[in-house]
Amino acid sequence: MGWAVLGAAAPAAAQKAKSAPFSYLPEQGADRYDMRVLRKSLPLADGSGFVILAHQSAGGYAVERYDADLKKQWSTAISVTPGETLEAFGRGPQQALVVLHHKDEGGQNLAVVAVNLQSGQKGAAKVVMTAPARDRRPGVSISPDGNRLLAFRYFTREQQVKSISATLFDQNLAQLEEKAYDFRDQGDFFSPAVHVANDGTQYVTLISDGMKKLTVRRYPAGKSPEIKVLGVPVGGTFGGKAVTIRDAKFTVLGDGSLYAAALCADYATGEYYSLKVVKYDFSGTGDMKFSPEFRFTPAYLAEVGKANGMDVKRLDDVYLADMLLTAEKQLVVVAEKHFEEGGSEAPVHARELHVFGYNEYGQPTWHSIVAKDQVAPAVDAYTGIGFRAAVFGNTVQLLTLESINKKSDLYLRRVNAQTGVISPPERLKLNVADDQSLAYVKDFTTWLGEKTIVGVSRPSKKSAALQLEKIVVK
Repeated sequence: MGWAVLGAAAPAAAQKAKSAPFSYLPEQGADRYDMRVLRKSLPLADGSGFVILAHQSAGGYAVERYDADLKKQWSTAISVTPGETLEAFGRGPQQALVVLHHKDEGGQNLAVVAVNLQSGQKGAAKVVMTAPARDRRPGVSISPDGNRLLAFRYFTREQQVKSISATLFDQNLAQLEEKAYDFRDQGDFFSPAVHVANDGTQYVTLISDGMKKLTVRRYPAGKSPEIKVLGVPVGGTFGGKAVTIRDAKFTVLGDGSLYAAALCADYATGEYYSLKVVKYDFSGTGDMKFSPEFRFTPAYLAEVGKANGMDVKRLDDVYLADMLLTAEKQLVVVAEKHFEEGGSEAPVHARELHVFGYNEYGQPTWHSIVAKDQVAPAVDAYTGIGFRAAVFGNTVQLLTLESINKKSDLYLRRVNAQTGVISPPERLKLNVADDQSLAYVKDFTTWLGEKTIVGVSRPSKKSAALQLEKIVVK
């Protein structure tokens, strides 16, 4: 198993093809820390452009469509009243979907506003789920292709979820079916989440058995009563250590496959122990493919330290960030270190990426550590740092805002998912401002194709204005 550490930035081979003024107001209040919508630019399927959900005023958002040359096609205002917050943003073949959560003394609900992708015309808000005000916040899941939307609410007893009621809708928000998921036989479990696949299949993911087991329950679309349950213990007692799940991530990918990753830690000391990856295969025999664990050994800590130029005794503040599947079924898992200095107005840091590659059989084949040192002011901490990733063929592209050789810019790295070789960071020549004000909004970064990236940043010249930018990579 090899590893790669990156050196100096490569010569820039990108050009800014176009820019346009862009209006954006940072989120305030609890939404600033609990970002439910992490991607606010969505490319259109035919490559003709993209749609953006922009927070432009305290009173609401705008859904905007741009063509591939950044020409605005239309802009549609979505008002947000007191007591309403953004829940989800997605798009299907015909419509963009904005989901709002409303709560007051009388109760809470989720409403969907559909915006026609061709005309920009919006339909009336449609309430897709209601719940009493005292209940846990209801949620939605939008399928990877945007053709299905699932709304759900929780029924609890003494904080423990006992059942979930879900309603499935098509792209036009026509109701397809209702389902109830019963968990009374499950005992205590944590972090229930609901995912919907392109065909309407519903998956409920759980962490159970005292934070030691990853379980998935599959509910087929339609009237089939068959419920498949696949669970695998990833924690336990190893060498006298009680090992539990510290962080877990489940992802339903576009081909319908469901993957889970878990960072496990020593319960007593908090010391990171291993990464475990599971593929849940509900087709045919319905097996689980459990990859060999990746241990965070002293040798691995030495690699992290070498990448960062410091002595690393243990892993801290590392969280699962992304799971990506290539055309050849290689899986790439990315974890990232990020932490706050302390206090709500303190800067936030994002450090190295821990990248792990698995072949089509689920075997770990390589790992790499991408050293970086990102700092963002409190105003945009959770949208200005981190990374964006996209898959093209067998290559994963990683995009970050960094200062390398005293040049603050967006940098692109390419990861070969088969070998783990990572290219040096390539500067995109935007000259992003490096000060204590809003300089880059990661939420709006997306790819229109393998060589075309769209993003929002502020140039280093004396300007307070954000720009929407199109970058062409050679």
